[in-house]
Amino acid sequence: MADVKLGVNLWSQASDWPRFLEAGRRAEELGYDHLWTWDHVYAIFGDPSQPILEGYTALAALAQATERIRLGLFVGANTFRNPGLAAKSIVTIDHVSNGRAIMGLGGAWFEPEHRAFGFDFGTGFGQRLDWLAEAVPAVRTMLEGGEVTSSNGAYAFDRLRIAPLPVQERLPIMIGGSGERKTLRIVAEHADMWNAFGEPDELAHKDEVLRRHCETVGRDDRAIERTVGCKVTIRDTEADAERVRRSLLEHNRTSLASVEGDRTFWTGTPEMIAERMLAYRAVGFHTFIVELPAPYDDETMDALVRVVKPMVASAAVG
Repeated sequence: MADVKLGVNLWSQASDWPRFLEAGRRAEELGYDHLWTWDHVYAIFGDPSQPILEGYTALAALAQATERIRLGLFVGANTFRNPGLAAKSIVTIDHVSNGRAIMGLGGAWFEPEHRAFGFDFGTGFGQRLDWLAEAVPAVRTMLEGGEVTSSNGAYAFDRLRIAPLPVQERLPIMIGGSGERKTLRIVAEHADMWNAFGEPDELAHKDEVLRRHCETVGRDDRAIERTVGCKVTIRDTEADAERVRRSLLEHNRTSLASVEGDRTFWTGTPEMIAERMLAYRAVGFHTFIVELPAPYDDETMDALVRVVKPMVASAAVG
């Protein structure tokens, strides 16, 4: 059975830098395995005009302010940047952090920020995934010291190489998304980590699709770390946890109605959260990336590491 791993994803909206930085340092102090933040330029929960910090810049600052924890974007929007520039950015962060960077990439989905900033949103999700399918192997080639030249694609790379190369021998790429035909094929071909959202039975199905893609492309699926995203609030009683969750949503100008039915919110006692995690471990997901809204609930951060993780790690999974 794989070890339980915990990452924390700090919502970059409705915050200021001092609180964001303090929460990132706290995650390292508590022993989280990795630290993430969004790659959005408009707030995605509640009022989109709320303050929000830019992803790569924040990640670089966190790299300088921490020593051990791994760092990534959850996940980088391929539409925002030329993939060559994105590769240069993450390699720079890898050097700043002495080899702790993770390259997160996804097709992007939030149209209002694209429209406001003038980013090309494409003709639809299918086209954005085609762009991602071209970008990811190019990024992998660059990270490994190879040369990239485009041929009738979306990008115009011309004998592109990057230097310096990463500090890490293999800088991990994480792909977010669960589209069965395109996204999971990209994961099978190139990803070191895969992030998905959904109920355990749904992710068990997606995992089976991923395994079939891996078989088709001749890749050992065990080389891909499965990660699940969740939004956790913990207190001694479920009622107290729900009270805190509502307060955090209010701070983020997010109505209860807008998140009604969102099963990625896990709210309750340590025992309740451990039970949820065990259901995912039973279908092969052992890494949990926990999203925390500003102003960042330290009690939840602490309980996840000190109380929930030991419960999950020691429990039998059948």
